[in-house]
Amino acid sequence: MKLGVYTAILHDKPLREALEIIGSLGLTGAEINAGGFLPTPHLPVDDLLSGAVTPQEYLATFDGTGVSIAGLNCNGNPLHPDPEVGPEDAEDLRKAIRVAGLLGVDRVVTMSGLPHAHPGGQWPAWHVNTWDSGYLDSLDYQWDEVAVPFWTEIDALAREHGVKVAIEMHPQNLVFNPPTLKRLVDKAGATNVGAEMDPSHLFWQGIDPVAAIEWLGPLVFHAAAKDTRINKNCEIYGVLDERFTRIPASQNPTGLGGKHVVNKWPEDSAWDFVAVGRGHDVDFWTRFLQALEKVDPEMWVNIEHEDVEFDALDGLRVAAESLTSANSAPVR
Repeated sequence: MKLGVYTAILHDKPLREALEIIGSLGLTGAEINAGGFLPTPHLPVDDLLSGAVTPQEYLATFDGTGVSIAGLNCNGNPLHPDPEVGPEDAEDLRKAIRVAGLLGVDRVVTMSGLPHAHPGGQWPAWHVNTWDSGYLDSLDYQWDEVAVPFWTEIDALAREHGVKVAIEMHPQNLVFNPPTLKRLVDKAGATNVGAEMDPSHLFWQGIDPVAAIEWLGPLVFHAAAKDTRINKNCEIYGVLDERFTRIPASQNPTGLGGKHVVNKWPEDSAWDFVAVGRGHDVDFWTRFLQALEKVDPEMWVNIEHEDVEFDALDGLRVAAESLTSANSAPVR
C-alpha cells in the first residue's frame, strides 16, 4: 500500500518543510487540508481556483521531496443548519473537488454531515437508536429532504471533475458506519461517493475494520491510519462518554465554524485516539493493510496523528514505524 500523512498536524510548518518531514519518515504521500473545520495553510484554494497560482507553480513545491499529494481533506458539516457553518462547509467541499480536479488529485476526503431533526430546526440531531417512531420520521426527513439532494449534487460535481469523494464514517454524522455509508450511496445513486476507511471511529463502536473493508469492498476509496485505545474506565462509562467540558475562550479552543468550538476531552476517558500501534498491534495493522490491498493496491493510507501523549514529530514516528512494519509483513 502507499503510505502518507494527513498534514493537519504539521500546519505550523511551511508546506515544503512538512513534505521533507514526511519523506524522512519513509513515507511518500501528503493529504492536504482544503477547507471545512481546519484552515488551509498548505493549499491556496482560492488562488488556484482564480488562476493567481497555477497548478504547476503549486506542485513545484513537491519537486525533489519524494512526496506526492495523497488526497485532499475537507472534513466539516456541510448539512449543518447554522447558516454560519453549513453553507460555508458545503462550499468548501465544492471548492475542494474543483481544486482536486485542477491538481490531478482523484480523492477528496470529507464527512457526510448532519442536519437538523425537522424543518425549522436549529441544531444537528444524531439519531442512532430509533426505538421511537418519531426518530424514524426525523431520519426520513434528514435523509430524503436534506442529505440525498445535497449528495446527489456532490456526486455529479465529483464525476465532472474526475474525483472520488471518500466519506469518513464519523460519529455525529448521518454516515457513521458501513451500513449508513452504503445507504447514502444507494439513495443518491452515487458513482463517485464511497468510504474513507478510518478504523479509529469504528473501533469504539465495536466494529471490526477488517470485516468492514470486506463488507464494503469497492466502496472503500481511501484510508486513514489512526488507532484507538479502549480504557478500563469504559467498563463504567461506556463508549458513549459525554463528560466533555468547555475550554475557556482565553485558551483559544479549536473552531468548528461560526460560534462552535471543540470541547475538552475527559481526563479519565473511556477511550482515546492513540498513535498507530498503541491501541492495536502490528498484527492488526497488517491485516488491515492487506484487506485494503485486496480492494485497491494503489490506495493511499495516510497517518492522522491525534495522540495527545506525543508531540507531532514523535507521534508521527511511532505511527510510521508501526505502519511500515505492517506494510512489509508477509502476505497472509
